[in-house]
Amino acid sequence: MEKLIFIFFNVALINNFVLSKFLGLCPFLGVSKDFKASISMGIAVTFVMTMASIVTWFFQVYLLDPLKLEFLSTIVFIVVIATFVQFVEMVIAKTSPALQEALGIYLPLITTNCAVLGVSLLNVKENYNLVESIVNGLGGGLGFTLAIVIMAGMRERLEYSNVPEPLKGFPIAFILTGMLALSFFGFQGFFFR
Repeated sequence: MEKLIFIFFNVALINNFVLSKFLGLCPFLGVSKDFKASISMGIAVTFVMTMASIVTWFFQVYLLDPLKLEFLSTIVFIVVIATFVQFVEMVIAKTSPALQEALGIYLPLITTNCAVLGVSLLNVKENYNLVESIVNGLGGGLGFTLAIVIMAGMRERLEYSNVPEPLKGFPIAFILTGMLALSFFGFQGFFFR
């Protein structure tokens, strides 16, 4: 149980995919302008990361490893992730067209989100069992959600701030991302045992 807690907090806070490894910055910066859209993107990424962790673990353990086809894992993982993203996109299109419009191009870009692929590859690299893989995927997704929601809150407040003209838009977003990454860097000293 302690190892599961360590895995969860490690991937959510200490080694956050966005703020520590800088994976998944495209949807992070693109969607974090709107608080509600950022929550929805975080939920979608969490769902895809968790489900992809489960399915890719089964593919790795029961198909790729026994057949000595480990070299195909990246391709197989991308196909699995793309399938889940298409599913999420269809559900959002049916239930909330306005949300689909708000997420825009960034929703299908979850397919190529390095953080989603990274969690599946990390599960293999760390030789996690199924439960550890699920916790890693869930923690990674919730860490992404936490980062994007905090960023959205800061960017929404910036709309009413006096930002110099050359820094408006993405320049100030990159500065904020760096400052947020530094604040998460403070978790590096914690060891959960």
